[in-house]
Amino acid sequence: MPIKSALCAIAAGGALLACTPAYDWRTIMNNDDGYEITLPAKPRSDEREIRIAGQSMKMKMQTAEAGDAVFAVGTVVLPSADPALQRAALDFLQHGLASNVNAPASARATQIQLAAGGRVAGSEIDVKGVSGEQREAHAIHAQFVARGAHVYQVAIVSAKPAPPEQADQFFTSFKLY
Repeated sequence: MPIKSALCAIAAGGALLACTPAYDWRTIMNNDDGYEITLPAKPRSDEREIRIAGQSMKMKMQTAEAGDAVFAVGTVVLPSADPALQRAALDFLQHGLASNVNAPASARATQIQLAAGGRVAGSEIDVKGVSGEQREAHAIHAQFVARGAHVYQVAIVSAKPAPPEQADQFFTSFKLY
């Protein structure tokens, strides 16, 4: 799901979010896509076709809103676990998120937890910029990882950076099966 949809959800739901409890954390186990995560509200799901490296692929999203932020996990299902295709999908997701706020995607290395213990290499971006006709400011903190025939994007999109303790809870709860 392009980040523009998430940004629109923030703008459209702003008044409603002010009346919602800020964080109601719950653990979501997504056995189909091979991960678990703690989200700050009841998640919604979406799915759409995207094109990466000239190929049509399915991207599934689970999103939850809390405060002025959208917390999201996106999973791209690749046709194979080809490392070149994994890299193309990771680049597509990183650059796509950053470009939605007119910012460069300068990724740094991070480690993503495995549910069985241990970690795998991933990447992370923190970008700030403006988007939409109203030129609204948004901050995006996201992590990316490929595992087998799946590529994952774990992100917080908000008008300002999420409180560190909430961001930490979200990102450290993401574990791959």
